[in-house]
Amino acid sequence: MTNPTPPFDRLAYARRVLRAEAASLDVVAGRLDDGFTAVADALFACRGRVAVIGVGKSADVGQKAVGTFNSTGTRAYTLDATRAVLGDLGSIHPDDVALLLSHSGESEELVRLLGPLKKLASGLFAITSSAASTLGRAADAAIVYGPITEACPLALAPSTSTTVMLALGDALAFALLEQRQFTADEFAQFHPAGSLGRKLALVSDWMRRGDELRIAPETDTVREVFAKVRHSGRRTGAIMLVSADGRLAGLFTDSDLARLFENRHDAAIDAPSADVMTRTPVVVSPDARVAVALDVLKARKFSEVPVVDADGRPIGMLDITDLIGLDPAPGATDSRPSLRLVDRKSA
Repeated sequence: MTNPTPPFDRLAYARRVLRAEAASLDVVAGRLDDGFTAVADALFACRGRVAVIGVGKSADVGQKAVGTFNSTGTRAYTLDATRAVLGDLGSIHPDDVALLLSHSGESEELVRLLGPLKKLASGLFAITSSAASTLGRAADAAIVYGPITEACPLALAPSTSTTVMLALGDALAFALLEQRQFTADEFAQFHPAGSLGRKLALVSDWMRRGDELRIAPETDTVREVFAKVRHSGRRTGAIMLVSADGRLAGLFTDSDLARLFENRHDAAIDAPSADVMTRTPVVVSPDARVAVALDVLKARKFSEVPVVDADGRPIGMLDITDLIGLDPAPGATDSRPSLRLVDRKSA
């Protein structure tokens, strides 16, 4: 009688795969040499765009690299190797540089492009495992990551090699980002849509303004405030109360009114709103990023935060209901004065 086959521990196996790929990345990091610097310098000096070319899984890696390049200040595009020899080489401008991705450096589709690319592009560069390969020898400079073992149990499917190329693409893009001193403002310009775009947007782009705001003098009674203040558009629960010089003095919300009724403070209804308002509330600058404001809304459990100008006058209101689905980005806070939230209690 044969012993039963032990159950396959998929979780343990998955961990081994991840650790094997992570270990290879660490090895490759130690192997980086002046080739990386030469490729980065060439891409930085490029007056045109970077044509990223690969075959199979390397082409998929190239597409990801192009996306990262374009979003961080390095203009790039993908070029399909098969289509290139059938006319798409015409997309290459003399000011462009070519960046070829191939683990072996011997991909037939890429090798036959080397001669034409030498004539058409201003430079030919590579990411490959072998400096002695056809691609490694033909390139003006190459990032050579050396021999690695694929995580695939058959040692056939591209796995560790594509992970390494992905990481090297990121390393190149971010090295260029730092060299260009590419800013968060520039990054935001390239990401106007989606939740990331909203997090990077300025508060002034999303705040409620004009007729959507409720503003009243702090000397008005609570009754007068609610009787007089009218607005159109989206409803905001907070009334911004201002001093005689127009500066924000405090907030009074629908919840504050409800508490007066619950506690039977009827006399307060006809007292100046300044007596019951929340004084010196937390405010945000219109130049702050939405992600920074979201940090405060979430931390303080606020549903809205006033937006004031440099003189402390209310110009808008940022309401959490307009930002549903967004979570504050880690590390979103910025030390620059124009992006700082101000707690007027401590200002």
